[in-house]
Amino acid sequence: MSKTFLEAEWRKLAMVNYSIDSKILDKYLPPKTEIDLWNNTCYVSLVGFLFKDTKVKGLKIPFHTNFEEVNLRFYVRYKDNGKWKRGVVFIKEIVPKPALTFVANTIYKEKYETMPMSHSWTNSNDSLIVEYNWRKGQWNSLKVTTDLKATPIKDGSEEEFITEHYWGYTKISNERTSEYGVEHPKWEVYETKDYLIDVDFGDVYGQDFSFLTTQKPVSVFLAEGSEIKVKEGRTI
Repeated sequence: MSKTFLEAEWRKLAMVNYSIDSKILDKYLPPKTEIDLWNNTCYVSLVGFLFKDTKVKGLKIPFHTNFEEVNLRFYVRYKDNGKWKRGVVFIKEIVPKPALTFVANTIYKEKYETMPMSHSWTNSNDSLIVEYNWRKGQWNSLKVTTDLKATPIKDGSEEEFITEHYWGYTKISNERTSEYGVEHPKWEVYETKDYLIDVDFGDVYGQDFSFLTTQKPVSVFLAEGSEIKVKEGRTI
């Protein structure tokens, strides 16, 4: 069993889910993995959330315990000794601290990028408003308004598909893939009342994804999150 590399809380995960032609993702697909579909739909998700109480190898790094992340990801599976593992592949992960980018890109060969970021969580009488912002030239924002109470994710639902991928896969080369595990309990979700997505996808994520700037998402929801563990990786 692999050792734990990172422990933290992932909280208030705003998840914006788009349908995409799987052919667009072919060049990003790590070797030995294949696209994981839900109801014959290929998804990419824009996800914003907060890291809290982060520890690396059991140690808190000063000024690097609480911070935002926004990522664009898609869903894959990998057959390991006859058993399917369901995982995610990141197109890009945005964080506000250069040291985080250096460690993630060096150790996990991920595609992190450092940008100025901010977030706000606001409670009103009957709503929760969660917003994440990041700047590349101009400010981009992801804002979700929900009910105040979270409820368990239903078995077999789209929310379960999006949140229940417990492996990360990264393309190292045309022959090699990095794999690492993520552990967390099943999450609860808030029902979405409204959302606002103001993102220049082409500028932030490349021209392959520029069409998402004007495309309506299939779904938007907010997951409460939980404590998580990221395990040390291996090459497959």
